Amino acid sequence: TMMNIRNKVSDKKKERAIQNLLTQAPPGEFRKSFDDLSLLVQDEKLMRQQGEWAGNKYCKKYFVPLNIDGHQVLLAHHNELGDQRFFDSHSRLSFKFDVLENQLKDIESHGVLRNEAECLRMVVSYALKIYVSNHFPSGNCNVLRKTIKNKEFLIACIEDHHYKVSNFWNGLWKSKWIFSVTPFLTQVIGSIYVKAHFFKHINFHLDISKDVQDCLDVVNQAQLALGFAKFVEEQENKFQAAVLEELQDLTIVLKKTLRRDLPVTRTYIDWQRIVNDMKLVMYPVHGYISYSKNALCNWIT
Repeated sequence: TMMNIRNKVSDKKKERAIQNLLTQAPPGEFRKSFDDLSLLVQDEKLMRQQGEWAGNKYCKKYFVPLNIDGHQVLLAHHNELGDQRFFDSHSRLSFKFDVLENQLKDIESHGVLRNEAECLRMVVSYALKIYVSNHFPSGNCNVLRKTIKNKEFLIACIEDHHYKVSNFWNGLWKSKWIFSVTPFLTQVIGSIYVKAHFFKHINFHLDISKDVQDCLDVVNQAQLALGFAKFVEEQENKFQAAVLEELQDLTIVLKKTLRRDLPVTRTYIDWQRIVNDMKLVMYPVHGYISYSKNALCNWIT
């Protein structure tokens, strides 16, 4: 009996260890982490079971984008229906995503109620796409609806990533913005997040995040959508400038403290190259664009 208890405890610890390691995989490296871990565990059934669970968490954590009929869908906690099933308002489909096989499964139609909140969601989505298409090299965005305690909320998700395994780095930029559908004034709560992984000569992880909060006037749908897009642009520009300044300061400090070769690899770390890579590929195009109701109408039509 004691032996059975020990085996059960051991199995539970093994499952938790697998889950923790897989959910901590850097952006773009889940499958590689899964394959490496599978070689150590040597239990295909266990790895498949835990890999599916961890893959779902990983996708929601990094807003993994999927292409559905030419439309990009971001996987997030806010468009999950339960039982690892997601939905897309644009295509009106629900589905499961198998991250291990990299394919959609169990695709079904999913109705969307066309009420005032849904109309606002569509207008905000169009305005946000103007910003994303002008600032991000290959960015994606979705605007989702969520009803919490009979109150409607809109959740805007932005994601852009560059995975350059051949150059030994991967990077991700994502942000999330939430506000309620209320008259006159609404509070916007946002978070911006950057993660990079460099693995040439050194295993270097960079995590930077910032929370934002402010209020926006609500006059009509078009005004709110354009005001929201402008607000997101201003906050992300500020965040980008602050991050680049911090990285420049970090380069100066590290050059002073790491004068000699490291004892493990005997190789000097090229921090300047890391900073340059971050500048070129991690961030949206800096600057501002002009928003207008005409531009919004042209986009919608």
